[in-house]
Amino acid sequence: MSTQKNEFSDGFLPHFQEEAASRVISVSALNRLARSALETALPLLWVGGEISNLVRAASGHLYFTLKDAQAQVRCAMWRTRAQTLPFRPENGMQVEARALVTLFEARGDYQISIETLRPAGAGQLAETFRRLKDKLAAEGLFDPARRRPLPKFPAGVGIITSPAAAALRDVLVTLRRRAPGLPVMIYPAAVQGADAPRQLCAAFTTGLGRAKKDGVELILLVRGGGSLEDLWAFNDEALARAIVASPVPVVSGIGHETDFTIADFAADLRAPTPTGAAELASAGYFSARDVFAVASRRMRQSIRCQLETQALRADRCALRLIHPRDRLRLAREEAVYREQRLRQAMAVRLGECAHRLSKLELRLNARIVSPAVLRGQIEALGERLGRAANALVGIQKQKLDTFSTGLRQLNPNAVLTRGYSIVRNANGHIVRTAKGLQPGDRLAVQLAEGEVDVTVKRARE
Repeated sequence: MSTQKNEFSDGFLPHFQEEAASRVISVSALNRLARSALETALPLLWVGGEISNLVRAASGHLYFTLKDAQAQVRCAMWRTRAQTLPFRPENGMQVEARALVTLFEARGDYQISIETLRPAGAGQLAETFRRLKDKLAAEGLFDPARRRPLPKFPAGVGIITSPAAAALRDVLVTLRRRAPGLPVMIYPAAVQGADAPRQLCAAFTTGLGRAKKDGVELILLVRGGGSLEDLWAFNDEALARAIVASPVPVVSGIGHETDFTIADFAADLRAPTPTGAAELASAGYFSARDVFAVASRRMRQSIRCQLETQALRADRCALRLIHPRDRLRLAREEAVYREQRLRQAMAVRLGECAHRLSKLELRLNARIVSPAVLRGQIEALGERLGRAANALVGIQKQKLDTFSTGLRQLNPNAVLTRGYSIVRNANGHIVRTAKGLQPGDRLAVQLAEGEVDVTVKRARE
């Protein structure tokens, strides 16, 4: 703190004095500079005092004064911080506040902004708790390997708690509901106050001394919720060592789910609540009850099915126990009935066969053709074949004439008869143009009749 004040004096004040000497600043600027100087110079710190003038705003913010015998300071705790408090602040309560020193610029009020609150002395208790936990952990008392499994079906359960505690009622109600026949022994002890640790250790001594006689195979150490001070009896070193030394497994169910004590770490198993401890103790009986219920239901169903099967067999046997005269009469009636059914079936079968025979005869008659009809069909087919042959011959002859005419038209000699000729050079190649001919070249001209040799005198293109 002294170093921060020196930095404030050596850094901010000369700069501010130099600036103030040069110009006039507004009140808001002054308050802004003062707030910045306070928040920079003073870190987040713990402040202890008594709450007074507490106001809970509709927005959820808390406004109060923190005071001691010589001074007081205005405090503000915003809703996001206030709603996380594990207790309800009240006027006259001694608390420790982790706060940031600041200034409310609008009114120029010096105040502190609260981050969190705890009851006065909670910090020392928490430190004592941490040191004891570290000490016992270093000795191996909290080693998971030393913890013993809980008996699935304990012959009896011992409960160490106050007979007036609400936790005892919750545990008994839970055990009665989940394991009605489970014997329960209560070893009373105070669970709060200066004498509570000694009484709890004495209850352990008494319970363990009578465990075999009482048939106790599991011990529940339970207490309802409360503040850190209320649960402090369960943070006793002697109690933790008694729990670890117990030959009977111990389940702790102390406070709420967020509460942890040294006894929880020393116990073989921790339950979040006293009711949870009772549920763990009766888990085997509770699950077995469901198994027995299913087995009982299946057994009843099996017995009912067997009875129904035997009843049906008895009914069938009773039906078979009739007089021989009645049996003969029934057999005679059955024979007559079967004879009638046989006659009816034969009549139906014969009718079906006769109907099929009639249909086959009609189909056979429809397929029989007389020779006269076949002769007429053959003669008609012969005439159709002759006409088709003559028509085909005519068509082919016409095609042949057409091909002959085309072939004659393509004959080069026919072209020559119309006054054309074919000219070849000395190599026998046909000359199609005057280009390339020279005077004196000899040519052969083929006519329709005969061939003449000519000599080129002049070539014109």
